[in-house]
Amino acid sequence: MTPLGTSRTTGPALADRVLGGWLGRIAGNMLGKPVEQGEVWTRERIDGYLRRADALPLTDYLPEPATEEDRGRLRPEWRSCVRGRVHGSCRDDDVDYAILGLDLLETHGFAFTTEQVGDLWLLRLPYLQTFTAERAAYRNLAGGIRPPLTATYDNPYQEWIGALIRADVYGWTSPGAPRRAASLARRDAVLSHTGNGVYGAMWSAALIAAAFTAPTVRGALEEAMAVIPASSRLARTVRRVTALHDTGLGWEDTLATVGAETSGLGWIHTVPNAAVLTAGLLYGDGDFTRTLALTVRGGLDTDSNGATAGSVAGVLTGARAIPAQWTDPLEDTVHSAVFGFDGARISELAERTVRLVET
Repeated sequence: MTPLGTSRTTGPALADRVLGGWLGRIAGNMLGKPVEQGEVWTRERIDGYLRRADALPLTDYLPEPATEEDRGRLRPEWRSCVRGRVHGSCRDDDVDYAILGLDLLETHGFAFTTEQVGDLWLLRLPYLQTFTAERAAYRNLAGGIRPPLTATYDNPYQEWIGALIRADVYGWTSPGAPRRAASLARRDAVLSHTGNGVYGAMWSAALIAAAFTAPTVRGALEEAMAVIPASSRLARTVRRVTALHDTGLGWEDTLATVGAETSGLGWIHTVPNAAVLTAGLLYGDGDFTRTLALTVRGGLDTDSNGATAGSVAGVLTGARAIPAQWTDPLEDTVHSAVFGFDGARISELAERTVRLVET
């Protein structure tokens, strides 16, 4: 039986859209990973890198660095993430949490509790592969603190982007049901986040769920906005990006305007990253490659934003419509720190996700 509140879309069409979400998330993560350090890799510096490598417009994974200075600024993993060197996905928390969410739903079903999310972290996820709010919550769990105190005790990262990157699986398993996806994501997010950190997870899950049935990416964004408080800073920022886009302002000027308005929050905070993601989706306008390229070129938490943009764009287009330069190098293989999943087939993860929807 299809879970309550989800779309009745089944069979090959659903399978193609879910696989598109998985492939898009992994490809977008790989695209952004070499330049994931927002205080170093600004929009201007990313585009300078691309110009020096003769790679604008960006239509593929990042090129190898053209200068030693660029090479020294990249993350160490760049050698496995640039074009010509990709052989399966790199390990990254943006993909680990999608896998962990799948395992959670397979193990506990859609009635899972926040406590069960924490128990699964302790069982499956190495402590040193957690960061910021997730590491604080993990430490609290190991010390015997239970949710929701795990999110607030000695945790200065409560509104950062970590909960948002954990939300995809709730959207993939709630096709056409954004409110249901948001409810599932909230139950996960409150383990480690509060306020806009939780709203970001709800918004992202709803956005992905809406992408299965919305006629356009703009429609999916509008549906996702309905699941978070209209007065929240996250909602106000997403509306601001949308309004600037509607005036005909260019992508770069829109990001410069909103960047100035959200300055001081930091490059890993949910709110400015949601602005970059929203701009990438709107100005990408349903084109998979353009959406990924604009989102990563937007800077801040490039691999996380690229992953979520890829997930939305992949659901919108379906796997068969994703250009081969993004999917062929992945070799249907994902590397993961989640115990028991390293070397898993992306296609198998997608099939398992579809089974959760259709059983």
